[in-house]
Amino acid sequence: MMENNNTTPGSMFGGLGGMAQPRSNLQGLSPYLNIDTNYLQSTPEYVFDEDTKRGLMEKSFTAIGTSVCVGAGFGAAHGLYKGHRELANSDLTGKIRRTQLLNHLGKGASSSSNAIGSVAVIYSLTHALLTKTVYEQDDELKSILCGTFTGAFFKSTAGIRKCAMSAGYGMGLAAIWAFYIKKQEEIQNYL
Repeated sequence: MMENNNTTPGSMFGGLGGMAQPRSNLQGLSPYLNIDTNYLQSTPEYVFDEDTKRGLMEKSFTAIGTSVCVGAGFGAAHGLYKGHRELANSDLTGKIRRTQLLNHLGKGASSSSNAIGSVAVIYSLTHALLTKTVYEQDDELKSILCGTFTGAFFKSTAGIRKCAMSAGYGMGLAAIWAFYIKKQEEIQNYL
């Protein structure tokens, strides 16, 4: 009984006690687990499929989030400056002074991040709608039209004069984006 030793090559414990077939492929056998690794998948699986492309609004999520964060940073800096300026002449001391300064900082951050985030959402929605319905190419024209509409829509409740001024600002910023910033090679890598 001992002379009939049909162990698999590379197997540490002899497999199934003489019932296993001798292996000719030693590369697929794991030296640690006594399993054939040929049954395992050799290609990695990822959650993200390389063949699928992101949609129009999916691409704008990073721009909207970045706009909110940048707006919060600028608003916090403005609130900090405004808080220091207002508290310089006050007679507040200690914890009350610190609380007032933090209130200015938080109010400035939240108000500007909400405003800039809203502008980014309006711009992204109009850009996606224009791409889906009217213009397939003409990226510069789309950017200028979206910027003009975004500026006008954002200040539409403030009166016709402020609405026209905001539309002009939106058109100007969109023109700078379309003709100067977007053409740079460093920016092209992120679009």
